[in-house]
Amino acid sequence: MKALVLAEAGKIAIEDRQFDEQLGDTDVEIKIHSVGICGSDVHYYQHGRIGPFVVEAPMVLGHEASGVVLAVGKGVKHLQPGDRVCMEPGIPDMQSAQSRAGIYNLDPAVRFWATPPIHGCLRETVIHPAAFTFKLPDNVSFAEGAMVEPLAIGMHAATKAAIKPGDIALVIGAGPIGVVTALAALAGGCSDVIICDLFDEKLQVAANYEGLHAVNIKSGQLAATVARLTSGNGVDVVFECSGAKPAIAGISEHIAPGGTAVLVGMPIDAAPMDIVAAQAKEVTFKTIFRYANMYPRTLRLLSSGKLRVQPLISQTYKFVDSVAAFERAAAGNPDDIKIMLEME
Repeated sequence: MKALVLAEAGKIAIEDRQFDEQLGDTDVEIKIHSVGICGSDVHYYQHGRIGPFVVEAPMVLGHEASGVVLAVGKGVKHLQPGDRVCMEPGIPDMQSAQSRAGIYNLDPAVRFWATPPIHGCLRETVIHPAAFTFKLPDNVSFAEGAMVEPLAIGMHAATKAAIKPGDIALVIGAGPIGVVTALAALAGGCSDVIICDLFDEKLQVAANYEGLHAVNIKSGQLAATVARLTSGNGVDVVFECSGAKPAIAGISEHIAPGGTAVLVGMPIDAAPMDIVAAQAKEVTFKTIFRYANMYPRTLRLLSSGKLRVQPLISQTYKFVDSVAAFERAAAGNPDDIKIMLEME
């Protein structure tokens, strides 16, 4: 079948590939329809590695996907051929201590699409466990289905934050994960979410959502905006989604005493933090790594209209133009949020 293969850093191409996969009793075969390009895909394309994960052999990219079920294993009851679905890309060892505890995203043996040496889903068909394959509601499009994966990260962050109705949050970073985290925070009960970044183009997308207050950090208005919305008390929750060292260092600056900080973005290497400033406010720190048990609730919110992601899709390319799509994604245009690929 045709697949988008990363041979080495900076070198990708559509190739004919064979995959040694068999449909098991609890699996489904899926014809891929839409795949979003993630920042990690771009990072592998540009650098050939992310931390300890190194591309040492040609690897198929892509992990944000939706498609149509072609066949089901004899033990699969909740899906049938023709169903429109999206797929959770991480496959844990269901017998691990982490999986048994419900935190399967932390299973050290998890096999995650497009994380070396596991092939991703930018190919014609995949075989995937039915337990991690979810039927799309009729009013959720394939593109929206592919967006469930990044949305699940925001949903996991909002859940970890234990948002209370009427909380006010600050999201640092208006990239794809920052914006979906802000939307998840609103859906989770926040009355207002401030989102800040250095690029007006990204903030303009966020500003179109009711309840989001977009602020360019360079304007010097962030502190004033926080003070105005919180009566000078500071925000209840800070979501750090940029992974930028200066943002992490000053994460306690705008938070209310007793507030919560959720670390979502991943810095390239170790980042400093003002511990005393956090201690003086008794800030509770939480971290997330991917997500667990978020797909069903994310799909319900998409179907209800409480999560709207269509405005985040900047451009859609056909699969035959995948190389051009990745070149655009790697260019880092400030007005791009999510670039989507369609297989047909």
